[in-house]
Amino acid sequence: MFGFGGKAHKEITPSALRGMLESGSALVVDVREVNEFAAGHIEGAVNLPLSRFSTADIPDVAGRTIILQCAGGKRSGLALDRCAAAKAAIDTHLAGGLAAWAAAGYPVVR
Repeated sequence: MFGFGGKAHKEITPSALRGMLESGSALVVDVREVNEFAAGHIEGAVNLPLSRFSTADIPDVAGRTIILQCAGGKRSGLALDRCAAAKAAIDTHLAGGLAAWAAAGYPVVR
């Protein structure tokens, strides 16, 4: 767990996220920019770039857990700070981001 601005964020491993995605219990919100998302992303992820990230834009997930993700973990941590400031219930991101996901051998949609 680590955080920016002194607040600890929950992290989830790629394998734990994969299990959640397979069971339909999570939605990945990718906070990378549009061009990065287009170059490769986790299947089913929603793109909400950090440059214009707002908790108001996060879709209704019908009981699923929202997991934020970026390239390596920094931007998703910054997005979690915004979630905390907005008092949103979103508090978890993918440890190591898309790089860790790909390194674990999980598929990236290109």
